[in-house]
Amino acid sequence: MEQSIVFTIQSTYFLVPLFLLVLLYLIVGAPWKERKLNVGQYFIVITFSIYLLCVIQLVFFPIDVNIGKYANLTPGYKTINFIPILTIDVKTFVLNIIMLMPFGVYLPLLNRKFDSLKNVAYHGFFLSLFIEVFQMMIRIVFGNGRSTDINDLIANTVGAILGYIVINGLLKRSNGNNLLNKIRL
Repeated sequence: MEQSIVFTIQSTYFLVPLFLLVLLYLIVGAPWKERKLNVGQYFIVITFSIYLLCVIQLVFFPIDVNIGKYANLTPGYKTINFIPILTIDVKTFVLNIIMLMPFGVYLPLLNRKFDSLKNVAYHGFFLSLFIEVFQMMIRIVFGNGRSTDINDLIANTVGAILGYIVINGLLKRSNGNNLLNKIRL
């Protein structure tokens, strides 16, 4: 007789300890420890950490584990959409753009090396690729209903680019004398 394992992994079991570890790292072992950060810079680092935790919550949780007799029998490769643009769900596409816009905003504030559209697009693409591959792995390992979509990869990258365009315009507008330039790391 085949057994089934069915349960749900909630995000709080993972994200609360992760957030506490991030805070501990920021207080004790941050690489900028030798340099004094102002309140605004700490605000940027902490809100970026919270933003990343929210992205993890949105794209991975809850994880429905379904292994055994009642598992989803659809092969993993059939849950991957390889066809770009023609298969866009407009609502999901727009939401994916919005989800990664803050990423494009935060990067130049966190590190001045993110000074080009190409650099931010590259990092937005690889964050999105990581998300999509990890969703596929969760689908294969735990049998949950997550899917992997090339359109999500495109939308997320566009979102990071748009976020960068917005923050770059604001940073250049005041020639370094505004609040944004003062809180950049």
